[in-house]
Amino acid sequence: MIKKTPKQREALALLYDESIKTLLLHGGSRSGKTFIFLYALVVRALKAPGSRHAVLRFHFRDVKNAIGRDTLPNVLKQIGCSYILDKTDWFVTFPNGSEIWLGGLDDDDRVEKILGLEYATIYFNESSQISYHAVTTALTRLAQKCDLINKAFFDCNPPTKSHWLYKFFFEHTDPETKAPIPRPESMAQLKVNPTDNAENLPDGYIEERLASLPERKRRRFQLGEWLEDPEGALWKRSMIDDNRHVGKLPHMSRIVVGVDPAVTGTADSDETGIIAAGETATGDYYVLGDYSIRGSPFDWAKAVAWSYDKHGADRVIGETNNGGDLVEVNVRTVKPDISYKKITATRGKYVRAEPIAGLYEQGKVHHAELFDELEDQMCSWVPGDKSPDRMDALVWALTELSQNKPAPGPRIGGGIKRRH
Repeated sequence: MIKKTPKQREALALLYDESIKTLLLHGGSRSGKTFIFLYALVVRALKAPGSRHAVLRFHFRDVKNAIGRDTLPNVLKQIGCSYILDKTDWFVTFPNGSEIWLGGLDDDDRVEKILGLEYATIYFNESSQISYHAVTTALTRLAQKCDLINKAFFDCNPPTKSHWLYKFFFEHTDPETKAPIPRPESMAQLKVNPTDNAENLPDGYIEERLASLPERKRRRFQLGEWLEDPEGALWKRSMIDDNRHVGKLPHMSRIVVGVDPAVTGTADSDETGIIAAGETATGDYYVLGDYSIRGSPFDWAKAVAWSYDKHGADRVIGETNNGGDLVEVNVRTVKPDISYKKITATRGKYVRAEPIAGLYEQGKVHHAELFDELEDQMCSWVPGDKSPDRMDALVWALTELSQNKPAPGPRIGGGIKRRH
């Protein structure tokens, strides 16, 4: 028998309410949202023989590890029911023939396999990472006819109020068309915070780990607040989320790695921003990886060289104002044949960042993954504040791609063959 917290019992009342077809649980970190949703999913599967249910997340690796190898087995163990886990296609089968499928939306082949089936329940785990377009596409498969009312579940740590989740669940408007959502009375949302799950958390997690986060992160991950985009910020969450790339990447005609170096390597030092970005022949830009690191100059030089090889980059772009030729000297110590270009910041941070934000506003920049730290820096930065390292590295990389086309002739430097 699973011992449920008062807030989990409140959530279950909404989950079992037949009039509610779409439910969002939102709030801080480790508040028990995933556990109670999976519990309800298993109950529904056991109640209706032959029913099918899906747990979807942006990355398949995350749903496989966090759900398939951790939380779901824990829930099933506490319930005490038998099951078979297929680790090839990653789905659970129960003795009554019901199934729970685990899927990621970042792989075209896997999406095709998952969305080739119909479901009685679709649970979007960490839904702030998933685009509205991907959600609406998946919901076309919420169509299994069985002894259950078809339902969609969502959970998230609240992003900002410009995110589609807020517009959908709180303003009851379609994030794409801006039209009112039909039948909003069939939707519900419930705030669930770490304090509601304190009995299941390790000592000090709330008071020490969460309470010590930077203010905006603390308000999100401890208090579960939906924050406003800072007044004057160049980037808004919607500019990133609406254009996030899902599936196979297109061919990149050029790839660079932008570096914003930390001069020192102590525990109190800034991070070194390391961002890989590419450009396609159509003039769109893709943020491919965030390899930023806090460490010694040798540590971050190795990270730069590794990201350069990983993406088959054409060039490393490094600022000279901060540490002179530090980037080039350090990186060439690790990889002597690297293709490197040093740049000098002759304009202010705002002047450099504004045209890059403009590319986002035009829908020309696509993040290939969810880059939490980078995106938090971008959407929190207001001109006049100290510009953060990851964001600076991003600006250097995209500035190079958008304003400086490579000269004709043979490529200089190393790098592996691109497979995009």
